[in-house]
Amino acid sequence: MARVKGGLNAKKKHNRVLKLAKGYRGARSKQYRVAKQSVMRALTSAFAGRKEKKRQFRQLWIARINAAARMNGLSYSTLMYGLKLAEVEVNRKMLSEMAINDPAGFAALVEVAKAKLA
Repeated sequence: MARVKGGLNAKKKHNRVLKLAKGYRGARSKQYRVAKQSVMRALTSAFAGRKEKKRQFRQLWIARINAAARMNGLSYSTLMYGLKLAEVEVNRKMLSEMAINDPAGFAALVEVAKAKLA
C-alpha cells in the first residue's frame, strides 16, 4: 500500500488557526506555533467574556431597579420581596426598562408591592 502523507490536512489546520489569528501583531498572525497559542487563549477569554456579560447586565438592571425603587420609597430587596408576595412575575430586565421608560407603570408595581408588604 502506498504511504499517505498528511501535508494537506496539516496545511488546512494551520490555515484555519492563522485565519482566526488575523489582525494579531507580529508573529502571532504569521507563525502557526505562536498563533495557535494566541488563538487558544483568545477563544478561552471569549467564552469567559460571554458569561461575564450576563453577570454585568444583571448587575446593571439591579442597580437601575434599586435607584427607581428608592425614588418610590422602597429598597430593591423589599420591592422584590413584595412583588414575590403579590405573585407578580416580571424579570429584572423588564423592571429595569419600566423604571427608565415607564415611571408611572413602575410606580404602580411599587404600590402593589407596598400593599402586599403592609
